[in-house]
Amino acid sequence: MKKKVPVVILCGGMGTRLAEQTEVRPKPLVEIGGRPILWHIMKHYSQYGFNEFILALGYKGEMIKRYFIDFYALGQDFTVSLEDGQVRMIRENHGEKWTVHLIDTGLETQTGGRLKRLAGMIKKRPFLMTYGDGVCDVNLDDLLHFHQRQKALVTLTAVRPPARFGALEFEGVRIRNFKEKSTLHEGWINGGFFVIEPEALGYIQNDIMWEHAPMETMAAEGKLCGYQHEGFWQCMDTARDVRYLESLWEKGMAPWKTW
Repeated sequence: MKKKVPVVILCGGMGTRLAEQTEVRPKPLVEIGGRPILWHIMKHYSQYGFNEFILALGYKGEMIKRYFIDFYALGQDFTVSLEDGQVRMIRENHGEKWTVHLIDTGLETQTGGRLKRLAGMIKKRPFLMTYGDGVCDVNLDDLLHFHQRQKALVTLTAVRPPARFGALEFEGVRIRNFKEKSTLHEGWINGGFFVIEPEALGYIQNDIMWEHAPMETMAAEGKLCGYQHEGFWQCMDTARDVRYLESLWEKGMAPWKTW
């Protein structure tokens, strides 16, 4: 089952609130512990057996493409002859068992538009989706099983974040009201880490934000569920967030490190 469930990661935003880093690289390549946050996210999914990734690229997407082109070669030990340029592997190090599709979805495309442009890759399969700038210790097996039991079109991972975010209102596990960065005060917000049925893409009528009309409409129709995660979640929006995640990694206290 897991081999048939791809993971979509939205990697196209400009990351303007992290301009000191994103002027020179896309946000998913900002490093935590010497590795891009994108690698940390993919390692989390891979730990649960999800190894097919579809990356929706935009801003500085060529750098993400280059990272994965070099990923295997730079992970090997080899000898280079400077006389004739021949490269000989000393020993082959085992890389990640990932298949990575890198799709340019446009420089200024919004999140819903990026998903819509991936419809041909996703086809008729349910898929997982998250953003390329946040880490979490959610149990992905539990999340997928929860989604399957609820028979919703979309399940998002609801988390309890700092108060600067918006909120979700619940009736049981059904989301009664979805408002991104609003004045609701129940204490839950959209933390990403979605499970999405392919029919949900039909709610994206044009190049719009996935988090606006599509999800608001599904919430109103009772087709949007929230998996309430009480554990660790942290986005990487600011330099302060980067420093916080880096400090957790350096101390060996990174909760998202499930491998």
